Parts: sequence; C-alpha cells; structure tokens
Amino acid sequence: MLNFVTLLLSGHPWGITSAFALWGGKIAAALGSGIADWGGWAGQGAMLAQPVLRDVTSLMDFGIVLGAMLAAVLAGRFAPGWRVPLRSAIAAVLGGLLMGYGARLASGCNIGAFFSGVASGSLHGWVWLVCALAGNGLGIKLRPIFGLPVERRAAAC
Repeated sequence: MLNFVTLLLSGHPWGITSAFALWGGKIAAALGSGIADWGGWAGQGAMLAQPVLRDVTSLMDFGIVLGAMLAAVLAGRFAPGWRVPLRSAIAAVLGGLLMGYGARLASGCNIGAFFSGVASGSLHGWVWLVCALAGNGLGIKLRPIFGLPVERRAAAC
C-alpha cells in the first residue's frame, strides 16, 4: 500500500539508488564536468539545477537514515565507532562501489529493482533476486580476504 502511495506522490515506484546518482551528478556538475550534456542526463538539466530537497527519492533516503538513527537512539544502541580496521574499510568501500554500480545497472537496488519490480508484476524483479543470491554467496566467500568473520548459524525453525 505504501509503495502505491509513493507511486502516486512521486510518479514512480519506490526506489533508493536514483538519489545517489543525482547526488553524484550534482557534485560532478559543481566541479564543472558538463554532466548535463551526457547521454544519461540529457533532458534532465532541471533536475540537476533544483535543490536536493526537491527530489522525492532524496527526501525518502534522508528519512530512512534519520529514522534508523532515531530507532537506534531510542533503543539505546546508538554508538558510532570511529576505529575501523583498514581491511574492513577497504571491504566496505569496495563493496559499496560494486553494489552501487550493480544497482544502477539493474535500475535499482533491492527496493527499486526487486521489491518494486515484483510488486509491479515484472519478471526483472525475480531475475534480480537470483543474481542477488549468487552475489551474496560470492560476498560470503570473499569476507575472509578482508579479515571479516563468516558467522555460521544453525537454521532456526
């Protein structure tokens, strides 16, 4: 139901990663890249010119982050740590870049490509799920390279 409300308010299904592309585009434009003339941004110069707070997806992303922080504060679990081992930081940056690139290739992340895809009856959402499961398996196998633990749990019934 909320996905439908999002569709009515924004004109597109719920998504998350398109805001990241917009933020990157705005940064590139501010640095003088001429991104408004690039093929993927053709005809979207107005979006690059308007404030980020006018973009529905950006507002929803900010709301997700602030809501998660508020939930952690209310649960007494908000404790940001600033000591991150170098290999963990490299894994986080590499994983984030790969996930972001994959999300843009798939026209969305688990929200935009999977959830909204399946909710709209599109086959691409199910294809995304199969690829995501394969990627998770690969990611688990790569964790030890970056000094990250691989936790094994028994399935709970």
